Amino acid sequence: MSLGSIVRNRRSELGLTQETVAAQVGISKPYLSNIETGKARNPPSDGVLRSLERALTFRPNELTRIGHLEKTPTDIRERYERFMAELGRLRGIIRDLRGQEPGEEDIGAEEPVSDNREDIWAGVVIPVINSVAAGYPHHFTDLDYPPGIADEYIRCPDVHDPQAFGARVIGDSMQPDYHEGDIVVFSPNLTARSGDDCFVRFEPGEGMTFKRIYEDEKKAVRLQPLNRKYPAQTRQKAEITGLWPALFKIQRLRK
Repeated sequence: MSLGSIVRNRRSELGLTQETVAAQVGISKPYLSNIETGKARNPPSDGVLRSLERALTFRPNELTRIGHLEKTPTDIRERYERFMAELGRLRGIIRDLRGQEPGEEDIGAEEPVSDNREDIWAGVVIPVINSVAAGYPHHFTDLDYPPGIADEYIRCPDVHDPQAFGARVIGDSMQPDYHEGDIVVFSPNLTARSGDDCFVRFEPGEGMTFKRIYEDEKKAVRLQPLNRKYPAQTRQKAEITGLWPALFKIQRLRK
């Protein structure tokens, strides 16, 4: 989500007009409109961003941080985001080795936020690992990377699961909703519900698949393709080692 979208959404949530906010910040209404639509010729200064933070009840430096990120050259920003993504995953590995629970103090972690409101991000980077079969289970490998480390990353908004990952769809059993080449983002820490589209991982050696799941029985899961030419399968829950719901689909609209 862009800086302008974040500002516009918060202003709408608070029920404030552009005239009111512009007057409080000390800028013109047209300039505020250009900020919200991403058409501002000159990026907002730190002073304007701090005034917007106060007028729209953001935490100190919340908009300033996003503004600085958007001003950073793309190649440097991508390199920084990749580094931060890998650092976050490595912290998770260290926490697991130390037996820490999520939320406990991490080495080098930032100071915790005092309130309960979720952080606002312009987008986070998600690792893309191998492929997810929209068809029958097949061999799967995470390329021997630690969780979250990959050769490819994508930017995705509003994801707060540090274990989230993306995978490319292969096959056609999830058409018409998903097509080969689409990237689907999954959340391992989100509880799967009946009717969710899920990354389903089986016992070692049994592979994985991508299906809509239904819990018709207490100890079994129905794996339902969306393409009618493929039959549904029923697997015992004891055979399934991962059941992770989809959060986002990233689809190419044209070549």
